[in-house]
Amino acid sequence: MYAITIREPGGPEVLEWTERPDPQPGPGEVLIDVAASAVNRADLSQRQGHYPAPKGASDVLGLECSGTIAALGEGVTGWQVGDEVCALLAGGGYAEKVTVPAAQVLPKPSGVDLVTAAGIPEVVCTVWSNVVMKAGLSSGQLLLVHGGSGGIGTCAIQVGRALGARVAATAGAPESLELCRELGADPVISYRDEDFVEVVKELGGADVILDNMGASYLDRNLRALAPDGHLAIIGFQGGNKAELNMGRMLLKRLTLSVIGLRGRPVDGPHGKAAIVADVREKVWPMIESGQVRTIVHDRVPLAEASRAHAMLEAGGVRGKILLVR
Repeated sequence: MYAITIREPGGPEVLEWTERPDPQPGPGEVLIDVAASAVNRADLSQRQGHYPAPKGASDVLGLECSGTIAALGEGVTGWQVGDEVCALLAGGGYAEKVTVPAAQVLPKPSGVDLVTAAGIPEVVCTVWSNVVMKAGLSSGQLLLVHGGSGGIGTCAIQVGRALGARVAATAGAPESLELCRELGADPVISYRDEDFVEVVKELGGADVILDNMGASYLDRNLRALAPDGHLAIIGFQGGNKAELNMGRMLLKRLTLSVIGLRGRPVDGPHGKAAIVADVREKVWPMIESGQVRTIVHDRVPLAEASRAHAMLEAGGVRGKILLVR
């Protein structure tokens, strides 16, 4: 098979389309003929040498994919060769074939084409595990989503609205703000021209904040939370070290979580299998009913992944960039 490999840590130009041995499914795994993958910011960090693959995972980039099951490993039940699926991966999606634990595989949602399905698993599992399973967002609460026009943000806005929550979102460009508004965010807040803390405090404070900035937003996020609020940090675009005002957290009874998805074990109460099962039960109906849809910025040939990485790094991407075979 052919796959995108990293020649050495660096810019998009270090990605190469090279031949690799075909993977074989082990016990409990399935082999997927990949139709498409998608670009996530974690892929950029791995390419730069800052985010190595977990032990035992493929060193090929790609945290999600869609395709057709080509083979079943020993002990796999519930799937058949030929099933159209998408999957949450620890790596390996930028390739013609990939193996994945069967528990991390999801059926292609009805009404969604196979290529578009590639942009669903990573963002949906990230949003659901942080905003709902950990932070407990529920109907009537206020969710603040930073980076509302990105892949994670567009999904979070729609999931929050589907749950009956009010959603506020930050974004930069006018087109990005308009997309957030179209997806149901109200208010939409320009991080270039407005102070999200003051806007959200006027609404009584956020019950849950989904943050991709990390250090640079930490104190402001704590000030924007309502009493008993929860800050879920999933990214560090603004750095990973900051001073934490625990006194503010104590007075307002705040909760802070910093939880990744990729490095979780497959099994166990906090494993990927449990997240995928909950997503299949509770989010798949939202997707199949049209309440939650994948926003696609562009489709790029898989062999041109370097171009897709350059696009994401340049900014202005709204939704997902899909890598198509």
